[in-house]
Amino acid sequence: MKMTDAQTHLKSAIEQRDNIIKEISELNKQINSKRELGLKVQGIIEYLEQTGVKLPEETPAPVEEAPTEVAE
Repeated sequence: MKMTDAQTHLKSAIEQRDNIIKEISELNKQINSKRELGLKVQGIIEYLEQTGVKLPEETPAPVEEAPTEVAE
């Protein structure tokens, strides 16, 4: 049985939708994994800060002034 152009288009659209849904599901898994990792890292940061670990004070690098050119 031969499909009409409209049926072929419908089949293609359904396949595209299914692929998009699959991609969304995979992205949601990645989001959840990154969220869990972020929470773990935040917990490590809080633990270290509560135990008194501090980073050294950063001193700003001296700003070098670029030589100004005089237009003649």
